[in-house]
Amino acid sequence: MRSHSPFEPSISRLLVKKGRLRQKLLEWYTANRRDLPWRDSHDPYAIWVSEVMLQQTTVAAVIPYFQRFTQAWPDVLALAAAPEEAVMAAWAGLGYYSRARKLVECARVVAANGGAFPQEEEALLALPGLGPYTAAAVAAIAFGRRAVVVDANVERVVARYGAIGAPLPAAKPAIRAATDALTPAERPGDFAQAMMDLGASLCSVRAPKCLLCPLAGGCAARAAGTAEAYPVKPPKKPKPQRRGRAFWITREGAAGAEVWLVRRPGRGLLGGMRALPDNGWNARADGAGPPPLAGPWQAGPSVAHVFTHFALSLEVAFYSGKEAASLATGAGEWWPLARLDEAGLPSLFARAAMAARAMRA
Repeated sequence: MRSHSPFEPSISRLLVKKGRLRQKLLEWYTANRRDLPWRDSHDPYAIWVSEVMLQQTTVAAVIPYFQRFTQAWPDVLALAAAPEEAVMAAWAGLGYYSRARKLVECARVVAANGGAFPQEEEALLALPGLGPYTAAAVAAIAFGRRAVVVDANVERVVARYGAIGAPLPAAKPAIRAATDALTPAERPGDFAQAMMDLGASLCSVRAPKCLLCPLAGGCAARAAGTAEAYPVKPPKKPKPQRRGRAFWITREGAAGAEVWLVRRPGRGLLGGMRALPDNGWNARADGAGPPPLAGPWQAGPSVAHVFTHFALSLEVAFYSGKEAASLATGAGEWWPLARLDEAGLPSLFARAAMAARAMRA
């Protein structure tokens, strides 16, 4: 006897009503879609950059970065020719810095293959840094290919509409199957963006506006009065707390005060970014490494920062000795304090530098 998935009733109900659902959703989207700088573009480069930036990042945070980024590098060939350190500096503050490195790597692969993005989802998936979501989004929005686009917003809409009760991530296959069943062959890009806009606006994480939702009539979670319960998430695990030190070393240069900066290793946390030297803290352990100079050192302010897998308390230590000139320039660089905002420091170190300067002002 054939076994039945616990999700089949929800998916079957979605299949029955999918034509009406699509029509209502697209009508709502036509009247209410968000005004975004990459919206209405069929340029795969702009869509690709925006989708990569939007991973783990809010739309409000991405908009100014996207505008500056595409002004500096307006197409994939320009990005392919850009120095990686310039791209990393432009990315500073946006977080998840491996995304910026993968952008450059991908741009160079596309440039080496004639400068045109492939149009099919499978070929897009073969490019560096394009996972299933990004490849599907570019295929659907830029090229009108039918592709199943599931981001966190779509996940929430579909989980609520079908009352898919398994906790994440176990619910992901059922959510994807339901989204696949709904995705049309015509206007797949508009459909994907409509689902994302719905999740970002009416079908929000808290206090969803069900009375205004175009899908309210068929939504199982809304009917049960349990919309906020979906998607079901497992209990959050507490993040380990790490402690580290950053070292603030200054000197008086020919053009004014300078601070010693280093370049972090190309791979790993904040990889390839300029930063203050530190004592080797990481996600698994507190910092215990030696400072760049023997000392003396004076304790300074601390800043707190939360990474994906751990929280960090970073103390800034001030160098008050007279050996700063002995630092080897091959291991770092002296950066003008007056232009520190141009160094592209990641937000953790930018905040540490701000605290250090405020204390020494």
